[in-house]
Amino acid sequence: MTKNAKQQMVAATSQCSRRDFLKLSGVTALGMGGMLILTGCGPAAPERDADKGSAEESDKKATLGDGKTMRVGMEAAYAPYNWQVTEESDFTIPIENVKGAYADGYDVQVAKIIAEELGLEPVAVKLDFAGLIDAVNNGQIDIVCAGMSVTPERESAAAFSDSYVDDDIVMITKKDSAFAGATTFAELEGASILGQAATMYDDVIDQIPNINHMTPAETVPMVVENLNNGTCDIVTYSMLSVPKLLETYPDFVELEMTDKFEGSVMPDNAAIAKGQDAVLDQINEIIAGINEDDRQAMWTACMDRQPM
Repeated sequence: MTKNAKQQMVAATSQCSRRDFLKLSGVTALGMGGMLILTGCGPAAPERDADKGSAEESDKKATLGDGKTMRVGMEAAYAPYNWQVTEESDFTIPIENVKGAYADGYDVQVAKIIAEELGLEPVAVKLDFAGLIDAVNNGQIDIVCAGMSVTPERESAAAFSDSYVDDDIVMITKKDSAFAGATTFAELEGASILGQAATMYDDVIDQIPNINHMTPAETVPMVVENLNNGTCDIVTYSMLSVPKLLETYPDFVELEMTDKFEGSVMPDNAAIAKGQDAVLDQINEIIAGINEDDRQAMWTACMDRQPM
C-alpha cells in the first residue's frame, strides 16, 4: 500500500471519529441545556464534563480488545488465506498460542493493515475454524480474519465487515479421471467428492445429485492430499488459488463446468463481536482504502509464498 493511500485511510478514520464525537456531544449538550432551563443558570463545568465523558465513551467504542493488542482468530492452515510458519518475516505475525510459530497469508496481510490503522499490535490465535465465532464472542479473540464469508447464520451471531477479497468455488480432479471432461452435474454421477469441514466448500456439494458426498477433511492440505492419493475423485477448491495448485500438481485439472453452484461466491469478511459499531465503521473505511491493485498484488504474493 502507498504512503498516500495509508494517509488517506488515516484521515478517513479520523473523520469518522470526529463525526461520532460531534454526534454524541451534540446529544449531550441538548440534554444538559434542558436541565439548565429547569434549574436556572449554573456553571459550565458540568457540560464540559459531560462532553468529556461522551468523547471517552466514543474512544472506548472504537477500540478493539485492550486497546494495545489485536488478537486475530484463524486456523492458520488455509493457504493462501492463512497458514503457519516457523520463521518470522515482514509478512508474518506471531501465533500467540503456538510457541515459536508465526502466521502468514492474505488474511494476515489485511489484519496487519487494520491493526496498523487502529494503532494496535496484531497477533494470531490459532483455533478450529468452526469455533471462531464463539471465540470472538467470548473474548478469546478480538477479530476473525480467516477466509470466512458472511452468512445469515454467522451474521446473527457476530458483526461482519465489508469484503476484502471475493472468491468462488470450483472443482478439481486428476487429468486421467473418468470425470475430467465433465461439464454438468449430471455427468458427475457416482463420483466421490470431498470438501473442507465447516466451510462452503463442503456445503455446496449437496447441490450435486447422485454422488458420494464424502466426510469432509479438516484442512485444505488434507483435501488436496486426498485427491492426490486417489481417496476421492473430485475436490471443491478456491477459484483464486487454482493457478498455484495446478502449477504444484500438474496432473490436476479444473473442471470446466457449465452447471454452477448456487450461492458459491465467497467474500472474505472480518468479524467482530456485536455492539462495536464505531470500530466496525473504521474497519470498513480501512478495507475500502485497499485498492484493487493492492489486493491483487497481496493475493499473488501469498500464492507464491504459500506452502503446499
